[in-house]
Amino acid sequence: MTDRTQIVVLAKRPRPGRVKTRLTPPYTPEEAAALAACALDDTLDAVAATPAAARLLALDEVAGPDLTAGRPFELIGQRGDGLDERLAWAFQDAYARRRAPVVLVGMDSPQLTPALLAEATVALDDHDAVFGPATDGGFWLLGLRRPDPARLLGVPMSTPGTGAAQLRRLRGLSVAMLPRLTDVDDEASAREVAGQAPHTRFAAALSRLGAGAAR
Repeated sequence: MTDRTQIVVLAKRPRPGRVKTRLTPPYTPEEAAALAACALDDTLDAVAATPAAARLLALDEVAGPDLTAGRPFELIGQRGDGLDERLAWAFQDAYARRRAPVVLVGMDSPQLTPALLAEATVALDDHDAVFGPATDGGFWLLGLRRPDPARLLGVPMSTPGTGAAQLRRLRGLSVAMLPRLTDVDDEASAREVAGQAPHTRFAAALSRLGAGAAR
């Protein structure tokens, strides 16, 4: 296990109508935002429990209530328009703060564990990059020993081919692969993730909401 790597969580403030919109329906915008808040909390817990050189929360809106709840995170704002730009500049901004490798995750994988994160950080000891593919064709984690915006800018995001396109951008680098995980995108994937991680805040919140299909 290494503490030489920075871990960045890229997230949106969980505001109704702004997050997890593919969960509505069957859930209301307020319920979808509550699920997003729990997923973010689970992610921050996992990152906080992982040895790291630094932990950063990159938010789309910096102003507002503290979302870290006393956990050891530096707060930075997101830059750019599309997701490719926000990812690229989050890497760059973290690396500008300290010249250390960067691992980045989103808030869509509440089943994330410190063990998986530690595997990613250790991989950067002897690889240029580490990549966690998602079942929807995207990716749930990307780590770079020396971040370069050109590795991300222009990659088409939120498509079934996003992961493959991102991997092509990593050609020429040594890449460590992590297990494939499911991101929370819709009701079906939310229930799949909750079943995989039943002790998370996310799973508890989903259970409280009951079966959306029965509404």
